[in-house]
Amino acid sequence: MNNNKVVLYIAMSLDGYIAKPDGSVDWLYDVEGDGQDNGYGEFYNTVGTLVMGRLTYEEVLKLSDDFPYANKPCYVLSRSKQAPAPHIMYTDEAIDTLIPRLKHASDGDVWLVGGGQLVSAFLEAKLLDELYIAVIPKVLGEGIPLFPKGTIPSTFQLTHMEKIGQIVSLSYKVI
Repeated sequence: MNNNKVVLYIAMSLDGYIAKPDGSVDWLYDVEGDGQDNGYGEFYNTVGTLVMGRLTYEEVLKLSDDFPYANKPCYVLSRSKQAPAPHIMYTDEAIDTLIPRLKHASDGDVWLVGGGQLVSAFLEAKLLDELYIAVIPKVLGEGIPLFPKGTIPSTFQLTHMEKIGQIVSLSYKVI
């Protein structure tokens, strides 16, 4: 039996947003971190499979000419039929069957990349094991919340915290 976990690894503004109203994350780029990758590389090495929503996927495509996760299996959840795309597998499979299957078959943890609606759905289905939240010292005032209205009440246990430049990295276990 493997010990793979389903983890959320995400950045959030002080007021709880993961993106601007239009989905952009350009507000992340000028924050003072460790001058390196703020722990991302170490985290990414633990990941075997990625899962994200279609809107998150579309934002990822805007960030770079090269798909940054091309070296690992990546599933994009979409309720509507999508044209095939390189490096990803679109799926409309229910998360309560998809995620346990991926968790079992993955060569490492399953990373829930985003967004907020999926975070809410994963919490409701009790599919999330750990959260890694990088709190960015900015107030956006509006945007896409990490925990959208209607997210089920949830309790977490703080397992680690770290100051990385001006960023606070918080690690939680889902209780």
